[in-house]
Amino acid sequence: MAVIDPSRTWELLEKRLAVTTDERHRVVLGIVLEHMKAEAEPDLDRLMATLSPTPNYHFWQGGQDVGPEGFEGVRTYYAEFLETRTNILEFALDRLVVDDHCVVTEGFLKMLYPGSHAARSGIPVGDESADYLVVHRQVILWPVDENGLVRGEDSYSSGPVSVTEVPFDELPQAYIDLVHPSSDRATPTGT
Repeated sequence: MAVIDPSRTWELLEKRLAVTTDERHRVVLGIVLEHMKAEAEPDLDRLMATLSPTPNYHFWQGGQDVGPEGFEGVRTYYAEFLETRTNILEFALDRLVVDDHCVVTEGFLKMLYPGSHAARSGIPVGDESADYLVVHRQVILWPVDENGLVRGEDSYSSGPVSVTEVPFDELPQAYIDLVHPSSDRATPTGT
């Protein structure tokens, strides 16, 4: 079984969209779904096309809001996020709420981190040259504007609930291609 399955991130949204008949709810679900898939691809322009002209993000960590604001601030955030190589992730949702103006998602956010990036982020790791699966419990509110575009994310995270070193042979190929492209190690089995 793969250590990360990015498709689980949007699986619950696709199921809900398939049975939703309310047109506005379909719009709201659809734009969040598009946003998730563009982030996973990753396609920065496609991702930014899902956002309103004035997005504001609120990432609540330790009682502080550390989210980016404004279109250029959010674009810079996503460009830097993609550079960290932590966008190989799975948001395993167990709760989804939708109304005319917002989607709420809750579940366990699983991210693969290069050990050196995890350490710089304050995540305790034993070996900075290793790779780690970091799991958080997370709730995200996705407000959507009258034009059907995401106005931002209001994210509440527990902080790491687990940090586990992942052997190379269990890493997904997409992660290896991104983080270890010149590796002479064998292709992993955990794809």
